[in-house]
Amino acid sequence: MVAIELHRPHTAAHALELQGVSRRFGGLVAVRDVSFALEPGERRAIIGPNGAGKTTLFNLITGDLRPTNGTIRFFGRDVTTLPPYQRIRLGLARTYQTPLVFPRLSVAENLYLALRGVRPWRLSVRLPRRTDPEFQEVAALAEQVGLSHALRALAGALSHGEQRQLELGMALASRPRLLLLDEPAAGLSPGEREHLTTLLLALDPGMTVLLIEHDMDVAFQVAQRVTVLHEGSVIAEGTPEEIAANPIVQQVYLGGGYA
Repeated sequence: MVAIELHRPHTAAHALELQGVSRRFGGLVAVRDVSFALEPGERRAIIGPNGAGKTTLFNLITGDLRPTNGTIRFFGRDVTTLPPYQRIRLGLARTYQTPLVFPRLSVAENLYLALRGVRPWRLSVRLPRRTDPEFQEVAALAEQVGLSHALRALAGALSHGEQRQLELGMALASRPRLLLLDEPAAGLSPGEREHLTTLLLALDPGMTVLLIEHDMDVAFQVAQRVTVLHEGSVIAEGTPEEIAANPIVQQVYLGGGYA
């Protein structure tokens, strides 16, 4: 079994640090005393069976939910009570299980709005101008996520995999310090999963990435370390190789439960 360090000492060097984080919904404890830390530039996967608390944990990190107990730090700053928009301004971005794009706008327009939305003049009511710096960045962002060929295509006409790529591009528009990906390979074909994995491996190595993923091939290729949740608690943590060989993890995924 991989040893779990439940309470690491606080250090500003961590990109993300959770200490004793729990979330209760009435009598249900969805996340229970979760502690882990990510180093800057680390790739970490969170895995676990359905109902393990993975998405709830993401919502606690992003500020969509507040923890019942515990502390969340982002590059040394306590963000436990900060709302999502303030965490975004500090350098956090995320994607969702279902891609959130503007279906009636083109790929270029979606990327433009994502770029414009993180700029100081984002609330300006003036019409966009071709001289706006965002227009110069749209093409580069589309190329980064493999959508250069589809700049004029409506987002709603894209395949599911391409919508995933577009949402990734929109998340990258803010140049985040921490990127959270919620099941990025969900619903993708084998070829699309392979393409997505290539895109994730090519991300800026200085950016910290935390992803929830059911596809073990994707998770283990992208992640340097893996955290396993079961019934809201961390039951294992280690390298992909250590997690794959962990008998408790195997027991949980084979349906034998966790004693």
